[in-house]
Amino acid sequence: MSMLTPQGLKGKQYRITGNSYPRLGRPPKKSRKVIAALAGLLTLALIALGGVQLYDIFTGKNKNSSAQACATPSGKPLAAPTAGATPGATGAPAAAQGDPHTIPQATAVTVNIYNATTKAGLAGRTAEEFKKRGFLIGKVGNAPAELDKKVPGTAQVIAGPTGAGAGTLVGSQIAGATVTADARTDATVDFVIGDSYNALLDETQAAAALALATKPSPTPTASGSC
Repeated sequence: MSMLTPQGLKGKQYRITGNSYPRLGRPPKKSRKVIAALAGLLTLALIALGGVQLYDIFTGKNKNSSAQACATPSGKPLAAPTAGATPGATGAPAAAQGDPHTIPQATAVTVNIYNATTKAGLAGRTAEEFKKRGFLIGKVGNAPAELDKKVPGTAQVIAGPTGAGAGTLVGSQIAGATVTADARTDATVDFVIGDSYNALLDETQAAAALALATKPSPTPTASGSC
């Protein structure tokens, strides 16, 4: 008799008889089928979600949301500036709205022609060329001392804050001009002839140069960041 057998009892009373006893086995097949079905549904859901996102990307469906994220405080999306000669939203030219960067008509621009070279009569001849293109001619003569014989390029164009657009227009009439600003309060423009000057561009070339100078910056793509 074992030491673990309670007193008064014999080991035979704890003997297992018969041929039936519990067995440990695999879980029923039904549970495995349920788990496999849930895994399949989860996989299909993930595939469907990925497909929807790819569809939105290729169809550009999220462009509106990107534009709203980059909107200005007024609620309008940010956009590249248009050329100065384009009329404003009210139908009036931008010049009438006080934008100094607007490109005016040549007939509204007064140009002072100065000769900074040693070639006599160059200022007068150049002034006649500008006059043929509709510009108003102001002062014509030799360049002031601070510029005389100190302009190595074709020309130096000088305009004040209120004549920025006029300076761009005048600068487009000559290849390689340097456009600078000073503190003058009017919209006149100085055209200072330099050592490399030969002639103005023809009107077709000048128009192309002006279009290039006023070409708006490319509009940013809707990449989700501002």
